[in-house]
Amino acid sequence: MIAHADTYRFSVEEYNKLGEVGVFHADDRVELLNGEIIIMAAIGKHHIIAVRRLNRILNLRYSDLCYVDCQSPVVLDGFSEPQPDILLVSLSIDASDEKPTPAETLLAVEVADSTLRYDAGPKLHAYARAGIREYWIVNLADRAIDVYRQPSGENYAEHFRRERADQLAPAAFPDRPIAVADILP
Repeated sequence: MIAHADTYRFSVEEYNKLGEVGVFHADDRVELLNGEIIIMAAIGKHHIIAVRRLNRILNLRYSDLCYVDCQSPVVLDGFSEPQPDILLVSLSIDASDEKPTPAETLLAVEVADSTLRYDAGPKLHAYARAGIREYWIVNLADRAIDVYRQPSGENYAEHFRRERADQLAPAAFPDRPIAVADILP
């Protein structure tokens, strides 16, 4: 009986090389988290609607203040390159840089239906550990948005929930709130 089995931990560089040589197909839904290649769940109807709404609302509300990236990767460290549903990225990023870092990321948003345990578990811990200053989980099952701020180790010091009747603004732009009901399908 094997007491401990070693596994191979992929680096961001190796992961990207796998994509470049065609190991992954263009329509494969994968991401790298903590050195592991994660196969992402299929995107459902409510997920598509929520991401579409978020993308439109955040672009209308904040595109003069930051970049709004939809389903683009963020390099957390040498072993993690997740693809959040939405990123708000500082305008200070060099336009030639294709992937933002945590220092340039103002907000990461995940829309969760079947992925809630992953988004609120390993992904939340990876974002906090990397110093992503704010993380939202659009929780489709509970029809609410869980907000995490102030990364501290593997967690966030601040956590609160906003319901359909509430408004919410990223910490970077507190004077520009949006209605939670406009996001939730």
